[in-house]
Formats: sequence, C-alpha cells, structure tokens
Amino acid sequence: MTALVERLRRPGSMVSVELRPPQSGLSATDGMDAWIDRNHSIRNLALKDTFVFLTDDAVGSREEENLGHLAANVGSDVPLSRLVPFLTCKHPIEYCLMYADRAQSLGFEALTVVGGDSSVGPPRCVPHAYELRQRLRERHPGLSLGGWANPHRDVERQVGYLGADDFSADFYLTQIVSHHSVDRVSAFLEQSDRRGVDIPGVFGVFYYWSAHPGTLKRLGEFFPVPAAELSREFESGATPEEVLGRTLESLRAAGAERVYISNLGHRQVHDRLAGVLGCVGA
Repeated sequence: MTALVERLRRPGSMVSVELRPPQSGLSATDGMDAWIDRNHSIRNLALKDTFVFLTDDAVGSREEENLGHLAANVGSDVPLSRLVPFLTCKHPIEYCLMYADRAQSLGFEALTVVGGDSSVGPPRCVPHAYELRQRLRERHPGLSLGGWANPHRDVERQVGYLGADDFSADFYLTQIVSHHSVDRVSAFLEQSDRRGVDIPGVFGVFYYWSAHPGTLKRLGEFFPVPAAELSREFESGATPEEVLGRTLESLRAAGAERVYISNLGHRQVHDRLAGVLGCVGA
C-alpha cells in the first residue's frame, strides 16, 4: 500500500494542497522565477508531511510539465511519496504511457488520472479516464491511481462510477465543494455508504481571496461558485482563512475529513495553510 492510500485509509482528517505549475510559454527568466516560488512551497509542504497534488493543464490552460520539474528540482531530501502529479487524457496516448513509465522509474508512488476539460484544448486520447487508468494499471500495477467524482452532479450516477469494476482507481478526488454545498457532500457520502463503495476520497475546497464579482463569475465557468453567499461572508468581515475554515468544519461534520485545498497561491503557501488550519483548531 502506497503512502497516500495508507494515509487515506487511516482514521482521522487529512488536509492536502493542490498547486499549479507555471503556464507554458513564459520566458526563461520568468519561468525560472515561477518554478523557484513553487519549489519552495512544494518543499515546505512535503517536508512537513503534507501531500501535494500538481495539476496538468488545469482548466484547459497549458502548463509546464509537472513531472519533469519535480524530478529535477525538488531535491533528494523531499519524499516523492508526498507528491502526486495529475495526468489528464489531453495528451497523445504514447505520451501518457511514457509519463507513467517515467513516474514509476523516478520513484513516484501515485498519479491522479483524470479526463481533462473536453470543451477546450486538444482532444482526449481516450473518451474516458478509466480507460487510461486501465492501461496504466496493466503497465504499472505498483502505482496508486486516482480518479474523479463530482458531488454536484447526480450522486447515484457519480457513485455508480466509483463502484464500477472498471473504475480502476485506488482513490478519488472531487470537484470543489464548500459549506454552502455540504448537502451535496452528505448525499454523495450517504449514497457511497448505501452502495458499499470503500474507495477513499479527497474532497476539493477552494481558498477564495475575495468575493470580487468578476473573479467569482470566471470561476463559475469551471465549478459551482456560491457567489451571493460568499459576498455576504466577506462583507460581514470574514477573512479568506475564516471562510475556508467554515468549509473544513462543515465537511468534517458531514463525514468528509480528507480534503485538498486549491488556490492557496504560489508563495508562502505553508503560512497561508497554517492560517486556515488555525481557524479550525487543527
């Protein structure tokens, strides 16, 4: 059992972080500066036993390859077992298979394999991510593979995917949720219990820096954003850490104790994370 899956199956809460590589196409100087910022954050988190998920062309934008940077720059003292790269299906199949080969040979233990936004960018190499996970599992049975679920959609269908024999995943991540959608999380977990699905899940949560209408509108193109509710919270004087802390408390009360936090920025991520956890007494 890999370190991630062992942690996910252990009782108690787990807070992990999702980071994004720099956008591709930056100048050499800008790209180096951007990676230095992320490298500091990755090292600080991983060395303090926090799992870090690295995206792959998040929301359709082209990003520098996560695996190449992690292998070359994080340092031999950083446990690769704490770093979990994303791999989307938005690459040629040969690239995806070679990517898994490289991950295995470098010492990574887990990959999160998802479809990727089919509305933008290049087409998927396979229609559904489980088909790629099946190929990777046959090729590298020692790698832990992660899938994807969305509690905002029909929970019976979403949980059905998780329970299918061909899902081919050892864990799953979810779409972003919050304390304003905890009813969807509860319904999702209840359906999972009802159907006997025991794959551990990591629920996505978001660090909202503000309730700027333009920003919330853009975010709403990618996941459900409770814009009116967030506006009221920020107008009442709540800080970003307090808003996210309310989400963590609500999810834990509902039984979703394992989360990944998205949008913590690129610098001083560990300090910002500590502020969030301080709001929930963690």
